[in-house]
Amino acid sequence: MTAFLVWTKSSYSGPNGNCVEFAAATDGSGDVLIRHSKHPEAGVIRYTAAEWRAFLAGAKDGEFDV
Repeated sequence: MTAFLVWTKSSYSGPNGNCVEFAAATDGSGDVLIRHSKHPEAGVIRYTAAEWRAFLAGAKDGEFDV
């Protein structure tokens, strides 16, 4: 599933590489895949397009601020 994916890391990631990467699913579903950048072999978490949009909207609105 991940062999032909284009993984992207946030431009806000620090130099230690300890962050997440995301990629668009290649099956036409619009889903988004997430993985740990230092441990990509650990697998991916798959979010539907709707779940991903809801997460981004919440992040932009400050829903996850501590």
